[in-house]
Amino acid sequence: MTHSPRARRALAPAAAALLCGTLAACGADDSGAAGPGKPSAASAPAVQPTAPTAPATPAAGSPAPTLPPGPGGAAPVFSHGKRDGGKRVALTFDADMTADQDERAARGERFDNPRLIATLRRLKVPATVFMTGKWAEQYPDQARSIGGDPLFEVANHSYAHHAFSTPCYKLPTVPLKGARADVERAFDAFRRAGVKNTVPYFRFPGGCHDDAVLRAIGPTKATAVQWDVVSGDAFAKRAAPVAEAVLSQVKPGSVVVMHCTRSAAPVTEEAIRRIVPELRARGYEFVRVSDLIAGR
Repeated sequence: MTHSPRARRALAPAAAALLCGTLAACGADDSGAAGPGKPSAASAPAVQPTAPTAPATPAAGSPAPTLPPGPGGAAPVFSHGKRDGGKRVALTFDADMTADQDERAARGERFDNPRLIATLRRLKVPATVFMTGKWAEQYPDQARSIGGDPLFEVANHSYAHHAFSTPCYKLPTVPLKGARADVERAFDAFRRAGVKNTVPYFRFPGGCHDDAVLRAIGPTKATAVQWDVVSGDAFAKRAAPVAEAVLSQVKPGSVVVMHCTRSAAPVTEEAIRRIVPELRARGYEFVRVSDLIAGR
């Protein structure tokens, strides 16, 4: 599934431009509302929580599924699963941290979100966490815990959240010749932290990519994973608009982009406590990205 460079960049709404210098692929304005062109965030009806379903677990030792490479060995692009494959939805969480945030972390700013992970566990929600190598280095115990939990899988979000094509929200840029090395450096960081359940998926910071960089990272054998539902949780002040944005956009096979970064997405955990029971009441099953790719 490939698109023109202009179409790919359109996957991250323009309203994110002011936000994405530190946390891209967010697609929301400062209020946490859905970005321009997104459905209106009409309140979903209140529902009673239902019993969580047991997550699907891959067979021990089985490799995560990937898509076949594109022309010239380019990395393939995945944005959502089958629309007619049942009510399945994948929640994904970007664990962002950039190279210039080490000092802020040392001063006490938190780029993790243990409460969010605890809530996903309590509600038995499978999820895919797209982690930067810097995040794994800053929070190795949490990275190892997430990667050792069968509910979750850990995917690659670059080493330090730099852009892989331009323009991309004024993010620093990875040179084209360094793109493959950056992806591999993040996977190396996961190995050093002891993260076990890693999958060969890569999410471009800001979602920004073009044909040249897809070819450049092709040798990593990673599938590039985008999304079709923007939660707007980045820098949101209230959980309700985030929940409403997700609930108004989800379709069978959707991939939802959210964040696991407490300082920059402080209301995500609260939003999840509404999103999960409401989607379950609508008949949705939560799965990982690997489950959606396997079902194509």
